[in-house]
Amino acid sequence: MSERLLSEDVVEAGWRAVRADGRVRLELLEAAYAEPRLRKLFPWTGMGELHFSRCTEQRWTWDIPYIEPAAEGSYWVSGPLRSQTVGPAQTPEQAIAMVVERLPANCGPAFLGTPEELAAHEAARSGG
Repeated sequence: MSERLLSEDVVEAGWRAVRADGRVRLELLEAAYAEPRLRKLFPWTGMGELHFSRCTEQRWTWDIPYIEPAAEGSYWVSGPLRSQTVGPAQTPEQAIAMVVERLPANCGPAFLGTPEELAAHEAARSGG
C-alpha cells in the first residue's frame, strides 16, 4: 500500500514539474490532467511534446502516443514510436481522446521504477 502512495506522489510531482517547465501549452496540460486515465501516468516533455509513461523513472516507456503542438493552436498526435502518426486534432480534448483510445491494455497507474523493472514486474505477475 505504501508503494502505491509513493508512486502516486511521484506521478503528481511529475505533473507539477511539467506545468512548471513551460514547454507544453497549459490548455493541453489541463485537459490531460483532467482525464483520469492519463493523470495516473507519469508525464514528461520534450520539444514541446507531452508524453506519458507507464513508469516513473527514465528511460520512460514509449508505448503510449504523444501530443505535439501544431499550427494555429492545433495539435498532432503521434506514436507511440516517432515513426508512427495518429493524426491531427483541433482541440486539446480531441488530442487527449486520441491518446486514450490507444492506451495499452491494463495501463496505469504508473509503476514506481524503470521500464526494465516494470517489465520484470509484469512478467512475474503473468507467471512468465
